[in-house]
Amino acid sequence: MNIQLMTDGGADIPDRLNDSLDIIVVPLYLHFKDGQYKTGVTMDLPSFYKKIKETNELPRSAAPSPNDFYEAYKQVDSDTPIIMLSLTKGLSSTFENAVIGKNMLLEEEPERTIEVINTKTASCGIALLLHEANTKINEDYSFEQLVGHLHDRVEQTTTLFVLKTLENLVLGGRLDKVKGTIAKTLNIKLLLKASDDEGTIEVAEKVRGDKRSIRRFVEQIGEYTKNVEDKVISMTHCNAEERAKKVLAEITNKYPFKDAYLTETGPLISTYAGDGALVISFFKDK
Repeated sequence: MNIQLMTDGGADIPDRLNDSLDIIVVPLYLHFKDGQYKTGVTMDLPSFYKKIKETNELPRSAAPSPNDFYEAYKQVDSDTPIIMLSLTKGLSSTFENAVIGKNMLLEEEPERTIEVINTKTASCGIALLLHEANTKINEDYSFEQLVGHLHDRVEQTTTLFVLKTLENLVLGGRLDKVKGTIAKTLNIKLLLKASDDEGTIEVAEKVRGDKRSIRRFVEQIGEYTKNVEDKVISMTHCNAEERAKKVLAEITNKYPFKDAYLTETGPLISTYAGDGALVISFFKDK
């Protein structure tokens, strides 16, 4: 069955996966003082980093509008069912706007079939779910089977972050400067995770030193899953390819995942994570 997969600018999709998918991505917005940009459309990663360096300013992010989603859905043949995998509702109004856009189109074309799924994750977590969706489409899952399966997989998705710097959290006003200064002085690194209930970002651990934080980052995987031979791990990095490759090699040496994806975080995730940040996603054991 032909099913159209969609997502938004909160997803970071590796080229190898993107090349095997006919996916529609609805971009998010980034607001700098000099104007508004669309992720992946009017602003790519090199120009994003250049602008931050020049201005010492982090952009504000904004969700796609309901009309952006309406227009994206409308591109798809009316006979083709759509599954929209949305950035977590816990961080953005993207999910709500995707639902409003769906309802706008259904008023005009009630015969359409569209499912909007709150992934409760972001970045490589959405890429992992897209990989899973593609696998099941190739196994001839029906639309209803695939929707049910993806809702189950959302509950199994574990997304972990390790930050190398707190600069972006301080610049973005998400960590006050005094706390940020203390943490830097003490060389504190944050291990973060997407919460199970709402998909918001919460601090899992505070670890002193970069090496120790990476060690705990890798160790945590084994606390969520023992059976990895049939699983895929997806990793994104923020402007730190060599660091990411080294850590991913450590992970795959310790845990024999069936496959591993690696790509760079897009402007949205990079805005909050900062240089050197790593994100991983995998399915925990049931």
